[in-house]
Amino acid sequence: MYLRGVGQPIEVHTRIIGRITDNPIDEGMERADHILLVGNEGVPAPEQCVGYAGFLSSKEPHSLPQAPAPGVYGIRQLGYLTTGDVVLLLPGGSVNVLYRRSSLHNTILTTERCNSLCLMCSQPPRLEDDSYRVEEILRLIELIDPLSAEIGLSGGEPTLLGTHFLKIVEKFRDFLPCTRLHILTNGRLFKDLPFARALGRIGHPALMLGIPLYSDIDWMHDYVVQAPGAFDETVQGLYNLAGCGVRIEIRVVVHAQTHQRLPQLADYVSWNLPFVDHVALMGMEMFGFVHRNLATLWIDPVDYQAELERTTLTLAMRGFDVSIYNHQLCTLPKSLWPFARKSISDWKNVYLDACHDCGVRDFCGGFFQSGTKKHSRAIRAQSTPSKELAQALQSLQPAREDLEPV
Repeated sequence: MYLRGVGQPIEVHTRIIGRITDNPIDEGMERADHILLVGNEGVPAPEQCVGYAGFLSSKEPHSLPQAPAPGVYGIRQLGYLTTGDVVLLLPGGSVNVLYRRSSLHNTILTTERCNSLCLMCSQPPRLEDDSYRVEEILRLIELIDPLSAEIGLSGGEPTLLGTHFLKIVEKFRDFLPCTRLHILTNGRLFKDLPFARALGRIGHPALMLGIPLYSDIDWMHDYVVQAPGAFDETVQGLYNLAGCGVRIEIRVVVHAQTHQRLPQLADYVSWNLPFVDHVALMGMEMFGFVHRNLATLWIDPVDYQAELERTTLTLAMRGFDVSIYNHQLCTLPKSLWPFARKSISDWKNVYLDACHDCGVRDFCGGFFQSGTKKHSRAIRAQSTPSKELAQALQSLQPAREDLEPV
């Protein structure tokens, strides 16, 4: 997750990662891990400013009696930062928020490189070398609150990091063993059995891989991901991972190219991939490549209700844990409401004016900020649900986010 702000840097010559604290830390404690938030009450005494990784303030440096360095000053909004968050200070004055302790939706971007080119990719891949991220991620893991419920890894394609990918998973195991680790990967490189075995041997106690499968027909899947042979590689990877004891989630983005064969895909998963732990049926995020491929991808969600309902109920009746992500409740039949999750990250989640008086807004996932201009014709306020339905919805909220990177 990268939330950004830009201010005036003072002696920030390298990339600085630190955990936010809004109170000076005792001299005997470890200050080098922390970035001190300089608030409205003024700058701490000079002896209290020694040893920190850096400083951060909404104040302009000229308004302070002294501006301790290295630091970034004049950031307009810092109210969303709290003690325990982790930020990255950049030499140009940018401040990236890498982790928010109060959020359920923390995702780490591992790389922007990818070996697929999905039609609806929300993080279009880049070819440049961004291997510098590895050391920053390893440092970030050391600073994350060990009580965090879940962290996501995304890309690009994380497995392109090779042995560095395994090193990252291993570090999560060692530093955050109680934190669920959810990794989005196309799974193709796990066709290599030794690679799958190496991941399994790490033995992370709360690891799950979210792997997309867009059709039961190979060429259809390959078309969506724009990579010939990807279906066969993905399926082989799924079998290798399952044999190595790695938990798997199947993720299906529903759009004009995937909705028609959803029921057949449910049958394929049921009969061929019975080891799958979770199936996520996902609405499309209107970002990245979606805009240039919109004519190929767009279908109103109400127009695939029949296929989505049949698919969801088939999987559920066959014992699969199944969820619907990124869909507004008013676009779904009520039979699917108990499967719908509040899945969109809190910092990019919005509602329309039409949602203001909706009786189920508290249970509805709303919209991506990028999806408010092109949306279903079915968006309208709903009446308050029955007590039984409200209880069913409440028992399933909140859920994991879509985990798309920023």
